[in-house]
Amino acid sequence: MPPLIKPFTLKKGDAIGIIAPAGPINRERFDRALGRLRSRGFEFKFYGDIYRSSGYLAGDDDTRANELMAAFADPETAAVWCARGGYGVLRLIDRIDFDVIRQNPKAFVGFSDITALHVAINQRAGLITFHGPNIQDGFGKPDDMPPPNELALWQNLCGQAAIGQSLHPVDQAGPQSTAAYEYDLHASANAAPRTIRGGVATGPLIGGNLSVLCGMLGTPFEVETEGQILFLEDIGERLYRVDRYLTQLRLAGKLNEVAGVLLGDFSYDATDQREDSADIARFMQEFFSPLGIPVLAGFPAGHEAINLTLPIGGLVELDADAGRVTLLESPVTPTTTK
Repeated sequence: MPPLIKPFTLKKGDAIGIIAPAGPINRERFDRALGRLRSRGFEFKFYGDIYRSSGYLAGDDDTRANELMAAFADPETAAVWCARGGYGVLRLIDRIDFDVIRQNPKAFVGFSDITALHVAINQRAGLITFHGPNIQDGFGKPDDMPPPNELALWQNLCGQAAIGQSLHPVDQAGPQSTAAYEYDLHASANAAPRTIRGGVATGPLIGGNLSVLCGMLGTPFEVETEGQILFLEDIGERLYRVDRYLTQLRLAGKLNEVAGVLLGDFSYDATDQREDSADIARFMQEFFSPLGIPVLAGFPAGHEAINLTLPIGGLVELDADAGRVTLLESPVTPTTTK
C-alpha cells in the first residue's frame, strides 16, 4: 500500500465531478439533488450521458470506468461524487489507473456498492475517501438531507464543522484542520450505540458494505484489515447470510489482527423479509465477543435515513466502553496548500 495521502478540502464555489459507476439514475431524484447542491453553492460536471442505462447498470464497464478516470483527471473539479450505488462496481476496479487517482487527490464520496472503489483506491492509491451519501439518495429524496448527515458530511469534506442553521459548507477551509471531531451516535431517534466488547482502539478506518467486501475476497483487491478499525453495514440480508459473510471474513483471516470493529446499520427495504432486530443483536454479540477486541454496534451509517460520513483511511478512535467514535485528525488537506 502506498503512503497515505489526503484529498484537498471542498469549498463553496467548487465544481464536483458526478459519476454513475453502478446502477442507473432516477431522473426525478437526481435532478432534485442537483438543485439542492447548486443551492449549497456548488457547480457540477458530467462526463457523457449521466442518465444512460444498460440493464441494471449505468452503462457498460468501459464507459463507467472511463467516466471515473475522466472525473479524477479533470483539473476543473475538486471532488468525485457517485450519483448512486447499486451493482456492478466490482467489474470496474481492474480497469482503473490508480496512479492517476494518486496524482489527483480529490474527495471521493459514495457508499453501498461503492465500497469496492473505496477499498481499491485506499490500497492502490493510498487516498482517503469518504463513505457517505450518494448524490441521488443523499440530496434527492422528497425531504432534504437530515441535518446530522449534512453536518458529518461537511465536517469531513470541508475540514471543519459546517456553520449556521442551514449547515451549508463555509466559503473557505478553516484553520483547525487537525481538530478532533466526535460523532453524534444519537443522531437518530432510533440510534442506540451498543457495546459488544469494551476497550479502546485507534487506527485507520476501512470497510463498508459487508457483502461487497466478501465479494472482493480472493481477488488482488481484497480488503486489508491488520491494525485497522473495520466498519461494516448491509441492507436486505437475512441473518443466515450475514452469518455466512462474517464467517467468510473470519476464515479468510480478516478478523485476526483487526484493531476494532464498528458496526453500522443492518437494515431492510420495505419489500424485504426482515429479521428481528433483537435476533441480529444477539447474533452480533455471539459472533464478535470472542474476538477480544473493542466492538461497538449501532453506529448510524448505512442504508437508513441517518447516514453519517466516515473517512476510509482516516484515523479514528473507537471507544467501545463510552460508546464513542472520534475522528482524530482532519481527513482533508486545506486548499491553501494546493
